[in-house]
Amino acid sequence: MHDLYNPMGTEPQTQAGVTEMAVSTEPRAFLVIHIDEEGSRVVDLPDGVDVTFGRSRGATINLDHEKVSRMHAKVRRTGDLIEVEDLGSRNGTRVNGEKVEGKHRLAHGDEISVGPIVAIVGASSALRRPAAVADPATGEQRLVAEVDRAVRYHRPVTVAMIRVANDSVIDSIAATLRPMDMIAEDAGDDYLVILPELSRSEGDAAIKRALDFARATNTPATSSTALCPDDGTSVDVLMSQLRAGLRTGRVARAETAVPTNPVVHDPAMQRVYTLVERISDTPMTVLLLGETGVGKEIVCEAIHRRSSRRDRPLIKLNCAALPETLLESELFGHERGAFTGADRRKVGFFEAADGGTLFLDEIGDMPLALQAKLLRVLERKVITRVGGTTEVATDARLIAATHRDLDADVRAGRFRQDLLFRIGGFTIAIPPLRDRPGEIVPLAEHFARTTAAEQGRATPTFTDDAREALTAYAWPGNVRELRNAVERALVLSSDVIAASDLPDRMHDATHQVRPVARSSDVRGHLAEVERAAIVAALEADSNNQTRAARRLGLSRRALIYKMEKYGLKPPPSRADG
Repeated sequence: MHDLYNPMGTEPQTQAGVTEMAVSTEPRAFLVIHIDEEGSRVVDLPDGVDVTFGRSRGATINLDHEKVSRMHAKVRRTGDLIEVEDLGSRNGTRVNGEKVEGKHRLAHGDEISVGPIVAIVGASSALRRPAAVADPATGEQRLVAEVDRAVRYHRPVTVAMIRVANDSVIDSIAATLRPMDMIAEDAGDDYLVILPELSRSEGDAAIKRALDFARATNTPATSSTALCPDDGTSVDVLMSQLRAGLRTGRVARAETAVPTNPVVHDPAMQRVYTLVERISDTPMTVLLLGETGVGKEIVCEAIHRRSSRRDRPLIKLNCAALPETLLESELFGHERGAFTGADRRKVGFFEAADGGTLFLDEIGDMPLALQAKLLRVLERKVITRVGGTTEVATDARLIAATHRDLDADVRAGRFRQDLLFRIGGFTIAIPPLRDRPGEIVPLAEHFARTTAAEQGRATPTFTDDAREALTAYAWPGNVRELRNAVERALVLSSDVIAASDLPDRMHDATHQVRPVARSSDVRGHLAEVERAAIVAALEADSNNQTRAARRLGLSRRALIYKMEKYGLKPPPSRADG
């Protein structure tokens, strides 16, 4: 999309060309309207005038769509007050993803959804709150919301990390951001910048212009940018890339979140890599299950390196990062002229991975229509490029990964059961970091060592209180969150990392786990965790031992052994009942 605004200003450009409007000193409010099929435009919010949404030709924002009611909603500005009101629509009106009833007050940067219409509230001059640098928690909350919006609607958001040791420069940058943008503290002299609706080139240009303030005062400044959803679909992935970009001076695309040679101390992870050794050199498809950030990509790399395909490509694709039409083209390729902009034939990921391994991350987010096409490819070992008729043979081994409960998705009709059976030839469940506490400090030390080496500084040590804080925290973002926390701590510390250098959320009691004993009680705690995991798997699969074993990454025989070990008797058979 074309930038409707000067990225560092407050007034829009004309859509037809590049003529800039004169900067107005009058208070101004407006909506940036996005409609997938019709592009984007700007609609002013005059004082005391209703801006309406609906199918009716009398509506200000008119769209004939099944999810839009005749007169769906209205936005009205009264002085400094801007409100949206649902007009009894059938499908409702949402603000920042939440359904609203009656009148709802709006602030600049709020997102209004009316069916497929997305409207971003903007304000300038007196209507805009004074530019300010947000605190780290506010910046993180906003980034979470923007990443969710980018992934859900496949809309771009450029995020950047800038390092400037001059408060006046940062204030100058903050004062020139668009109403929908945000700049927030991160750590030390690092600041997070969030630029919704800017493409990669537009975002890079905006950051370069922002750093002109630093160059004008001879202030050293560096920056790193990433684009969501293209470069990552989670906050932790994007932050890891931004920090790596600051360290190395180049953009780090799709950077792995854990070491190439994994740090493995926990018995559960040792079992995972035992399974990796067993199935690496087989043609079986593999399904990796686990929460976001646990290291599914690293397990995939380990399988590939240990297989006979190691000298062939390992191609990776995140299914959640692309809309359906583009995802199909990426997977299967396209012929010249297949669609607007297809000026040449493109080889898809299946062809590129021929003889090697294709890793499909977040396969649970793949649209149903594309799931059917993927199933045919896996069964017949041939692909047909988009816009083509010729079948092309492919010998790519598939490894899929997801954080979703695919069995629940099958029951809800969101995932094909036949595809689940096909990709789940061998399933490995990777436990979350909180369930392998013995690896937390070793991993933190590894990240501190590698990051310090990249910066040319001595490896810092962790104080006792830092170690306790690390092991007590629940790590909802898993290994990727741990890496980001350590990298941030290195910015704040010198030769020693203390608990005070770690993110504030790690000191919040709501994110703490029960302390684990340091002696013989560790074995008992691990057994308790394993027993609970088995009970949960059996309950999730209606006590079907075969499916529960698959969920846990165990053989059925091993599951039965563990059930006997923990006194978990199977339910009586129908004949017994």
